[in-house]
Amino acid sequence: MTQTPATPLTDRRYTIPFLLITSLFFLWALGVNLNDILIPHFKKTFALNDFQSSFIQAAFFGGYFLAALPAGWLMSRIGYKRGILGGLFLCAAGALLFIPSAKAGVYYFFLGALFLMACGQSFLEVAANPYITILGPPETAVRRLNLAQSFNAVGAVITPFLGAAFILTDTSHTPAELAAMTAQQISAYRIGEASAVRLPYLVIAAIFALAALLIWITKLPEARDAEPSGAPTKSHATVFDVLRVRHLSLGVLAQFCYVGAQVGVASFIIRFAEHTLPGLSEKSAAHYLQAHLVGFMLGRFSGSAIMKIFPAPRLLALFGFSSVVCLLLVIFTTGHIAVWAIVLIGFFHSIMFPTIFALGIEGLGDLTKVGSSLLVMAIIGGAIFPSAMGRISDASNIQIAFIVPLLCHLVVFYFALRGYKPAVAARVGAPAPAA
Repeated sequence: MTQTPATPLTDRRYTIPFLLITSLFFLWALGVNLNDILIPHFKKTFALNDFQSSFIQAAFFGGYFLAALPAGWLMSRIGYKRGILGGLFLCAAGALLFIPSAKAGVYYFFLGALFLMACGQSFLEVAANPYITILGPPETAVRRLNLAQSFNAVGAVITPFLGAAFILTDTSHTPAELAAMTAQQISAYRIGEASAVRLPYLVIAAIFALAALLIWITKLPEARDAEPSGAPTKSHATVFDVLRVRHLSLGVLAQFCYVGAQVGVASFIIRFAEHTLPGLSEKSAAHYLQAHLVGFMLGRFSGSAIMKIFPAPRLLALFGFSSVVCLLLVIFTTGHIAVWAIVLIGFFHSIMFPTIFALGIEGLGDLTKVGSSLLVMAIIGGAIFPSAMGRISDASNIQIAFIVPLLCHLVVFYFALRGYKPAVAARVGAPAPAA
Protein backbone atom coordinates (compact mmCIF):
# COMPACT_ATOMS: atom_id res chain seq x y z
CA MET A 1 0.00 0.00 0.00
CA THR A 2 1.78 3.16 -1.21
CA GLN A 3 0.84 6.78 -0.86
CA THR A 4 2.26 10.21 -1.62
CA PRO A 5 2.61 13.15 0.73
CA ALA A 6 0.10 15.07 -1.43
CA THR A 7 -2.69 12.58 -0.74
CA PRO A 8 -5.09 14.12 1.83
CA LEU A 9 -5.54 12.32 5.13
CA THR A 10 -9.33 12.66 4.97
CA ASP A 11 -12.02 14.51 3.02
CA ARG A 12 -13.11 17.85 4.44
CA ARG A 13 -16.74 16.70 4.72
CA TYR A 14 -15.63 13.91 7.08
CA THR A 15 -13.55 16.11 9.41
CA ILE A 16 -16.12 16.27 12.24
CA PRO A 17 -16.95 12.53 12.13
CA PHE A 18 -13.21 11.76 12.04
CA LEU A 19 -12.54 13.89 15.12
CA LEU A 20 -15.52 12.51 17.03
CA ILE A 21 -14.70 8.86 16.31
CA THR A 22 -11.02 9.50 17.07
CA SER A 23 -12.05 10.64 20.56
CA LEU A 24 -13.39 7.12 21.17
CA PHE A 25 -9.88 5.73 20.70
CA PHE A 26 -8.81 7.91 23.62
CA LEU A 27 -11.73 6.78 25.78
CA TRP A 28 -11.31 3.04 25.54
CA ALA A 29 -7.66 3.40 26.54
CA LEU A 30 -9.00 4.19 30.01
CA GLY A 31 -10.48 0.72 30.38
CA VAL A 32 -7.65 -1.25 28.79
CA ASN A 33 -4.69 0.43 30.48
CA LEU A 34 -6.07 0.57 33.99
CA ASN A 35 -5.81 -3.23 33.94
CA ASP A 36 -2.02 -2.88 34.22
CA ILE A 37 -2.59 -1.01 37.49
CA LEU A 38 -5.30 -3.38 38.72
CA ILE A 39 -3.05 -6.44 38.32
CA PRO A 40 -0.43 -5.49 40.98
CA HIS A 41 -3.08 -3.80 43.15
CA PHE A 42 -5.43 -6.80 43.25
CA LYS A 43 -2.49 -9.19 43.51
CA LYS A 44 -1.62 -7.52 46.81
CA THR A 45 -5.20 -6.94 47.94
CA PHE A 46 -6.43 -10.51 47.40
CA ALA A 47 -3.07 -12.32 47.93
CA LEU A 48 -2.98 -13.69 44.36
CA ASN A 49 -0.16 -15.40 42.53
CA ASP A 50 0.92 -14.22 39.06
CA PHE A 51 -1.37 -16.68 37.30
CA GLN A 52 -4.42 -15.64 39.32
CA SER A 53 -3.70 -11.95 38.80
CA SER A 54 -3.64 -12.57 35.02
CA PHE A 55 -7.36 -13.43 35.24
CA ILE A 56 -7.94 -9.68 34.96
CA GLN A 57 -6.68 -9.73 31.39
CA ALA A 58 -8.44 -13.05 30.72
CA ALA A 59 -11.80 -11.59 31.77
CA PHE A 60 -11.25 -8.36 29.87
CA PHE A 61 -10.04 -9.78 26.60
CA GLY A 62 -12.44 -12.69 26.87
CA GLY A 63 -15.20 -10.08 26.69
CA TYR A 64 -13.59 -8.61 23.57
CA PHE A 65 -13.50 -12.06 21.97
CA LEU A 66 -17.06 -13.12 22.72
CA ALA A 67 -18.65 -9.78 21.78
CA ALA A 68 -16.78 -9.17 18.52
CA LEU A 69 -18.81 -11.32 16.12
CA PRO A 70 -22.19 -10.31 17.61
CA ALA A 71 -21.02 -6.69 17.32
CA GLY A 72 -20.17 -7.10 13.64
CA TRP A 73 -23.45 -8.93 12.95
CA LEU A 74 -25.48 -6.29 14.79
CA MET A 75 -23.72 -3.37 13.13
CA SER A 76 -24.39 -4.77 9.68
CA ARG A 77 -28.09 -4.39 10.55
CA ILE A 78 -28.29 -1.24 12.68
CA GLY A 79 -25.28 0.70 11.37
CA TYR A 80 -22.14 2.08 12.93
CA LYS A 81 -23.72 4.90 14.96
CA ARG A 82 -26.20 2.73 16.87
CA GLY A 83 -23.52 0.10 17.38
CA ILE A 84 -21.20 2.70 18.90
CA LEU A 85 -23.98 3.94 21.21
CA GLY A 86 -24.63 0.36 22.36
CA GLY A 87 -20.93 -0.11 23.06
CA LEU A 88 -20.71 3.08 25.11
CA PHE A 89 -23.73 2.00 27.18
CA LEU A 90 -22.11 -1.36 27.99
CA CYS A 91 -18.82 0.36 28.89
CA ALA A 92 -20.57 2.71 31.30
CA ALA A 93 -22.55 -0.15 32.87
CA GLY A 94 -19.39 -2.24 33.40
CA ALA A 95 -17.56 0.69 34.99
CA LEU A 96 -20.48 1.35 37.36
CA LEU A 97 -20.38 -2.27 38.54
CA PHE A 98 -17.00 -1.53 40.14
CA ILE A 99 -18.83 0.33 42.92
CA PRO A 100 -20.81 -2.66 44.31
CA SER A 101 -17.82 -4.93 43.62
CA ALA A 102 -15.61 -2.73 45.80
CA LYS A 103 -18.23 -2.72 48.55
CA ALA A 104 -18.34 -6.53 48.51
CA GLY A 105 -14.54 -6.84 48.32
CA VAL A 106 -14.72 -9.95 46.12
CA TYR A 107 -12.13 -10.41 43.35
CA TYR A 108 -14.43 -12.34 41.01
CA PHE A 109 -17.06 -9.58 41.10
CA PHE A 110 -14.48 -7.25 39.61
CA LEU A 111 -13.77 -9.77 36.86
CA GLY A 112 -17.46 -9.75 35.92
CA ALA A 113 -17.50 -5.96 35.76
CA LEU A 114 -14.38 -5.97 33.57
CA PHE A 115 -15.96 -8.57 31.28
CA LEU A 116 -19.05 -6.39 30.67
CA MET A 117 -16.94 -3.30 30.14
CA ALA A 118 -14.82 -5.19 27.61
CA CYS A 119 -17.91 -6.31 25.68
CA GLY A 120 -18.76 -2.64 25.20
CA GLN A 121 -15.24 -1.81 24.10
CA SER A 122 -15.38 -4.67 21.61
CA PHE A 123 -18.38 -2.95 19.99
CA LEU A 124 -16.39 0.28 19.81
CA GLU A 125 -13.37 -1.44 18.26
CA VAL A 126 -15.43 -3.30 15.64
CA ALA A 127 -17.09 -0.03 14.62
CA ALA A 128 -14.41 2.61 14.99
CA ASN A 129 -11.41 0.91 13.33
CA PRO A 130 -13.02 0.22 9.92
CA TYR A 131 -15.06 3.44 10.11
CA ILE A 132 -11.86 5.48 10.34
CA THR A 133 -10.30 3.68 7.36
CA ILE A 134 -13.18 4.65 5.05
CA LEU A 135 -13.41 8.32 6.07
CA GLY A 136 -11.02 9.41 3.36
CA PRO A 137 -8.89 8.19 0.45
CA PRO A 138 -7.95 4.46 0.50
CA GLU A 139 -4.31 5.43 -0.07
CA THR A 140 -4.08 7.00 3.38
CA ALA A 141 -6.22 4.47 5.27
CA VAL A 142 -3.30 2.97 7.23
CA ARG A 143 -1.91 6.38 8.14
CA ARG A 144 -5.36 7.65 9.11
CA LEU A 145 -5.96 4.71 11.43
CA ASN A 146 -2.51 5.11 12.96
CA LEU A 147 -3.24 8.78 13.64
CA ALA A 148 -6.58 7.94 15.29
CA GLN A 149 -4.91 5.21 17.33
CA SER A 150 -2.33 7.77 18.45
CA PHE A 151 -4.98 9.29 20.69
CA ASN A 152 -5.55 5.86 22.17
CA ALA A 153 -1.86 6.02 23.07
CA VAL A 154 -2.39 9.42 24.72
CA GLY A 155 -5.04 7.81 26.92
CA ALA A 156 -2.67 4.92 27.57
CA VAL A 157 -0.04 7.35 28.89
CA ILE A 158 -2.41 9.34 31.08
CA THR A 159 -4.22 6.34 32.58
CA PRO A 160 -1.30 4.77 34.55
CA PHE A 161 -0.43 8.15 36.08
CA LEU A 162 -4.01 8.53 37.28
CA GLY A 163 -4.21 4.88 38.31
CA ALA A 164 -0.97 5.05 40.27
CA ALA A 165 -2.13 8.23 42.00
CA PHE A 166 -5.66 7.12 42.89
CA ILE A 167 -5.50 3.30 43.08
CA LEU A 168 -2.03 2.11 44.10
CA THR A 169 -1.19 2.34 47.79
CA ASP A 170 1.91 1.67 49.86
CA THR A 171 -0.11 -0.39 52.34
CA SER A 172 0.93 -4.04 52.33
CA HIS A 173 1.16 -6.99 54.67
CA THR A 174 3.56 -9.92 54.70
CA PRO A 175 2.16 -13.48 54.58
CA ALA A 176 2.98 -13.79 58.30
CA GLU A 177 1.04 -10.62 59.11
CA LEU A 178 -1.95 -11.80 57.10
CA ALA A 179 -1.85 -15.18 58.84
CA ALA A 180 -2.00 -13.42 62.20
CA MET A 181 -5.12 -11.45 61.25
CA THR A 182 -8.67 -12.54 62.00
CA ALA A 183 -11.10 -13.17 59.14
CA GLN A 184 -12.83 -9.87 59.92
CA GLN A 185 -9.54 -7.95 59.79
CA ILE A 186 -8.60 -9.52 56.47
CA SER A 187 -12.04 -8.72 55.03
CA ALA A 188 -11.80 -5.10 56.21
CA TYR A 189 -8.30 -4.78 54.72
CA ARG A 190 -9.44 -6.15 51.36
CA ILE A 191 -12.54 -3.96 51.20
CA GLY A 192 -10.45 -0.91 52.11
CA GLU A 193 -7.90 -1.61 49.37
CA ALA A 194 -10.59 -2.52 46.82
CA SER A 195 -12.43 0.73 47.56
CA ALA A 196 -9.57 2.66 45.93
CA VAL A 197 -11.03 1.80 42.51
CA ARG A 198 -14.49 3.24 43.15
CA LEU A 199 -13.88 6.90 42.27
CA PRO A 200 -11.77 6.27 39.13
CA TYR A 201 -14.35 3.93 37.64
CA LEU A 202 -17.25 6.21 38.57
CA VAL A 203 -15.52 8.99 36.61
CA ILE A 204 -14.92 6.61 33.69
CA ALA A 205 -18.62 5.68 33.62
CA ALA A 206 -19.54 9.37 33.48
CA ILE A 207 -17.11 9.99 30.61
CA PHE A 208 -18.55 7.12 28.57
CA ALA A 209 -22.07 8.43 29.21
CA LEU A 210 -21.05 11.94 28.04
CA ALA A 211 -19.48 10.48 24.89
CA ALA A 212 -22.70 8.60 24.15
CA LEU A 213 -24.68 11.84 24.45
CA LEU A 214 -22.35 13.63 22.01
CA ILE A 215 -22.53 10.77 19.51
CA TRP A 216 -26.32 10.65 19.80
CA ILE A 217 -26.84 14.36 19.04
CA THR A 218 -24.30 14.43 16.18
CA LYS A 219 -25.16 13.45 12.62
CA LEU A 220 -22.66 10.85 11.42
CA PRO A 221 -22.55 9.74 7.77
CA GLU A 222 -23.43 6.06 7.56
CA ALA A 223 -20.66 4.24 5.74
CA ARG A 224 -21.12 1.51 3.22
CA ASP A 225 -18.62 -0.98 1.87
CA ALA A 226 -18.12 -1.29 -1.87
CA GLU A 227 -19.42 -4.45 -3.52
CA PRO A 228 -16.61 -6.99 -3.81
CA SER A 229 -15.79 -8.89 -6.96
CA GLY A 230 -14.50 -12.44 -7.04
CA ALA A 231 -15.34 -13.13 -3.39
CA PRO A 232 -18.41 -14.23 -1.41
CA THR A 233 -20.92 -11.48 -0.71
CA LYS A 234 -22.31 -10.83 2.71
CA SER A 235 -25.59 -12.47 1.80
CA HIS A 236 -24.04 -15.92 2.09
CA ALA A 237 -20.45 -15.47 3.30
CA THR A 238 -19.45 -17.25 6.50
CA VAL A 239 -16.57 -16.65 8.88
CA PHE A 240 -14.77 -19.58 7.25
CA ASP A 241 -15.27 -18.04 3.79
CA VAL A 242 -13.70 -14.81 4.96
CA LEU A 243 -10.79 -16.62 6.63
CA ARG A 244 -9.95 -18.17 3.24
CA VAL A 245 -8.70 -14.72 2.29
CA ARG A 246 -5.04 -15.40 3.03
CA HIS A 247 -3.85 -11.95 4.07
CA LEU A 248 -6.82 -11.55 6.43
CA SER A 249 -6.28 -14.93 8.11
CA LEU A 250 -2.60 -14.17 8.57
CA GLY A 251 -3.56 -10.72 9.84
CA VAL A 252 -5.83 -12.33 12.43
CA LEU A 253 -2.96 -14.58 13.55
CA ALA A 254 -0.54 -11.64 13.69
CA GLN A 255 -3.05 -9.56 15.65
CA PHE A 256 -3.65 -12.45 18.06
CA CYS A 257 0.08 -12.70 18.73
CA TYR A 258 0.69 -8.95 18.85
CA VAL A 259 -2.07 -8.19 21.35
CA GLY A 260 -0.94 -11.12 23.50
CA ALA A 261 2.62 -9.78 23.47
CA GLN A 262 1.62 -6.17 24.06
CA VAL A 263 -0.71 -6.97 26.95
CA GLY A 264 1.71 -9.51 28.43
CA VAL A 265 4.62 -7.07 28.41
CA ALA A 266 2.60 -4.18 29.89
CA SER A 267 0.91 -6.41 32.48
CA PHE A 268 4.18 -7.56 34.01
CA ILE A 269 6.38 -4.47 33.70
CA ILE A 270 5.81 -3.53 37.34
CA ARG A 271 6.46 -7.09 38.50
CA PHE A 272 9.53 -7.34 36.22
CA ALA A 273 11.02 -4.09 37.55
CA GLU A 274 10.50 -5.25 41.14
CA HIS A 275 12.17 -8.59 40.28
CA THR A 276 15.10 -7.10 38.38
CA LEU A 277 15.72 -4.15 40.69
CA PRO A 278 15.34 -5.55 44.24
CA GLY A 279 14.01 -3.13 46.82
CA LEU A 280 12.01 -1.11 44.30
CA SER A 281 8.56 -0.14 45.63
CA GLU A 282 5.33 -0.76 43.73
CA LYS A 283 4.79 2.94 43.07
CA SER A 284 8.38 3.45 41.90
CA ALA A 285 8.12 0.43 39.60
CA ALA A 286 4.97 1.96 38.09
CA HIS A 287 7.16 4.77 36.67
CA TYR A 288 8.67 2.26 34.22
CA LEU A 289 5.19 1.33 33.01
CA GLN A 290 4.48 5.02 32.52
CA ALA A 291 7.71 5.45 30.53
CA HIS A 292 6.80 2.39 28.43
CA LEU A 293 3.46 3.98 27.55
CA VAL A 294 5.00 7.38 26.80
CA GLY A 295 7.19 5.60 24.25
CA PHE A 296 4.04 3.92 22.90
CA MET A 297 2.39 7.32 22.39
CA LEU A 298 5.47 8.87 20.75
CA GLY A 299 5.74 5.89 18.42
CA ARG A 300 2.10 6.25 17.35
CA PHE A 301 2.43 9.92 16.37
CA SER A 302 5.87 9.58 14.76
CA GLY A 303 4.88 6.34 13.01
CA SER A 304 1.87 8.00 11.42
CA ALA A 305 4.12 10.80 10.14
CA ILE A 306 6.83 8.42 8.88
CA MET A 307 4.22 6.50 6.86
CA LYS A 308 3.91 9.53 4.56
CA ILE A 309 7.22 8.50 3.00
CA PHE A 310 7.91 4.99 4.33
CA PRO A 311 5.64 2.06 3.34
CA ALA A 312 3.59 0.76 6.27
CA PRO A 313 4.60 -2.93 5.89
CA ARG A 314 8.30 -2.06 5.95
CA LEU A 315 7.89 0.08 9.05
CA LEU A 316 5.95 -2.75 10.70
CA ALA A 317 8.78 -5.17 9.87
CA LEU A 318 11.39 -2.78 11.30
CA PHE A 319 9.44 -2.32 14.53
CA GLY A 320 8.78 -6.06 14.79
CA PHE A 321 12.48 -6.87 14.46
CA SER A 322 13.39 -4.18 16.99
CA SER A 323 10.92 -5.65 19.49
CA VAL A 324 12.60 -9.05 19.12
CA VAL A 325 16.00 -7.49 19.89
CA CYS A 326 14.60 -5.73 22.98
CA LEU A 327 13.01 -8.94 24.27
CA LEU A 328 16.31 -10.80 23.90
CA LEU A 329 17.85 -8.13 26.15
CA VAL A 330 14.99 -8.52 28.62
CA ILE A 331 15.52 -12.28 28.83
CA PHE A 332 19.31 -12.48 28.78
CA THR A 333 20.45 -9.35 30.65
CA THR A 334 19.72 -7.98 34.12
CA GLY A 335 19.44 -4.70 36.00
CA HIS A 336 18.71 -1.39 34.33
CA ILE A 337 19.59 -2.65 30.83
CA ALA A 338 16.79 -5.22 30.99
CA VAL A 339 14.32 -2.76 32.50
CA TRP A 340 14.97 -0.05 29.91
CA ALA A 341 14.78 -2.63 27.12
CA ILE A 342 11.27 -3.47 28.24
CA VAL A 343 10.45 0.24 28.41
CA LEU A 344 11.67 0.71 24.82
CA ILE A 345 9.39 -2.05 23.54
CA GLY A 346 6.49 0.36 24.08
CA PHE A 347 7.77 2.54 21.23
CA PHE A 348 8.01 -0.40 18.84
CA HIS A 349 4.57 -1.71 19.82
CA SER A 350 3.02 1.58 18.84
CA ILE A 351 2.08 1.10 15.19
CA MET A 352 1.41 -2.64 15.28
CA PHE A 353 -2.30 -2.89 16.06
CA PRO A 354 -3.61 -0.28 13.58
CA THR A 355 -1.16 -1.30 10.85
CA ILE A 356 -2.00 -5.00 11.11
CA PHE A 357 -5.71 -4.09 11.23
CA ALA A 358 -5.63 -1.86 8.13
CA LEU A 359 -3.47 -4.28 6.12
CA GLY A 360 -5.69 -7.19 7.17
CA ILE A 361 -8.95 -5.65 5.91
CA GLU A 362 -7.45 -4.17 2.76
CA GLY A 363 -9.57 -5.01 -0.26
CA LEU A 364 -12.31 -6.91 1.60
CA GLY A 365 -15.17 -4.79 0.28
CA ASP A 366 -18.49 -5.67 1.94
CA LEU A 367 -16.74 -8.39 3.92
CA THR A 368 -15.03 -5.62 5.92
CA LYS A 369 -17.37 -5.83 8.93
CA VAL A 370 -16.85 -9.59 9.27
CA GLY A 371 -13.11 -9.18 8.76
CA SER A 372 -13.04 -6.40 11.35
CA SER A 373 -14.89 -8.63 13.82
CA LEU A 374 -12.32 -11.37 13.36
CA LEU A 375 -9.44 -8.94 13.88
CA VAL A 376 -11.08 -7.70 17.08
CA MET A 377 -11.70 -11.30 18.19
CA ALA A 378 -7.95 -11.80 17.82
CA ILE A 379 -7.63 -9.55 20.86
CA ILE A 380 -8.29 -12.75 22.88
CA GLY A 381 -4.51 -13.11 22.67
CA GLY A 382 -4.48 -10.54 25.46
CA ALA A 383 -6.19 -13.10 27.69
CA ILE A 384 -4.18 -16.16 26.71
CA PHE A 385 -0.56 -15.05 26.54
CA PRO A 386 -0.41 -13.11 29.84
CA SER A 387 -1.85 -16.20 31.56
CA ALA A 388 0.87 -18.31 29.94
CA MET A 389 3.45 -15.79 31.16
CA GLY A 390 1.98 -15.98 34.67
CA ARG A 391 2.26 -19.78 34.66
CA ILE A 392 5.87 -19.66 33.51
CA SER A 393 6.67 -16.96 36.06
CA ASP A 394 5.20 -18.99 38.92
CA ALA A 395 7.14 -22.07 37.77
CA SER A 396 10.47 -20.26 37.23
CA ASN A 397 10.69 -16.45 37.25
CA ILE A 398 9.18 -13.46 35.51
CA GLN A 399 12.23 -12.94 33.30
CA ILE A 400 11.94 -16.36 31.62
CA ALA A 401 8.24 -15.66 30.99
CA PHE A 402 9.17 -13.06 28.37
CA ILE A 403 9.97 -15.88 25.95
CA VAL A 404 6.23 -15.83 25.20
CA PRO A 405 6.12 -12.28 23.70
CA LEU A 406 9.41 -13.00 21.92
CA LEU A 407 7.77 -15.82 19.96
CA CYS A 408 4.72 -13.65 19.31
CA HIS A 409 6.83 -10.93 17.71
CA LEU A 410 8.41 -13.41 15.31
CA VAL A 411 4.89 -14.02 13.92
CA VAL A 412 4.30 -10.27 13.54
CA PHE A 413 7.65 -9.95 11.76
CA TYR A 414 6.64 -12.64 9.25
CA PHE A 415 3.29 -10.94 8.57
CA ALA A 416 5.10 -7.65 7.90
CA LEU A 417 7.54 -9.29 5.48
CA ARG A 418 5.20 -11.54 3.48
CA GLY A 419 1.86 -12.31 5.10
CA TYR A 420 0.21 -8.93 4.51
CA LYS A 421 0.29 -9.24 0.70
CA PRO A 422 -3.20 -9.91 -0.69
CA ALA A 423 -3.48 -12.60 -3.34
CA VAL A 424 -4.66 -11.16 -6.65
CA ALA A 425 -7.95 -13.08 -6.43
CA ALA A 426 -8.58 -11.74 -2.95
CA ARG A 427 -8.52 -8.09 -3.97
CA VAL A 428 -12.24 -7.56 -3.73
CA GLY A 429 -12.41 -3.78 -4.00
CA ALA A 430 -11.67 -1.00 -1.59
CA PRO A 431 -14.33 0.18 0.83
CA ALA A 432 -15.81 3.60 0.23
CA PRO A 433 -17.95 5.91 2.32
CA ALA A 434 -21.43 6.99 1.40
CA ALA A 435 -22.28 10.64 1.74
